[in-house]
Amino acid sequence: AEITLLDGYIIVYKFVQDLHFFVTAGDDENELIIANVLQGFADSVGLLLRGDVEKRTALENLDLILLCIDEIIDGGIILETDANTIAGKVATNAADGSVPFSEQTISQALATAREHFARSLLK
Repeated sequence: AEITLLDGYIIVYKFVQDLHFFVTAGDDENELIIANVLQGFADSVGLLLRGDVEKRTALENLDLILLCIDEIIDGGIILETDANTIAGKVATNAADGSVPFSEQTISQALATAREHFARSLLK
């Protein structure tokens, strides 16, 4: 991962095949922790997409990627950075739905993500 400082923000980025992953934070944050968040996110996406990390697959599985972000960070607080744990939680949430994520329409996937987000706020 590469680290850059721009206009008072730390930007940590990584390129995987044809996807670009970015994590930004204030300049008072620890660069190593932000890099760890990025690595956990990129690795969990790789696990969920079964190593096929490219734009087309990412768009087809955007719901899983958004759930990864939800599992990693909540309200600016880092909850988890271990890729296996993140992918496991996302896969478990995907198994709870009546329709598999890969077969849901975009509106169904967004509704499911909204429901999971609302549940996390109520806890």
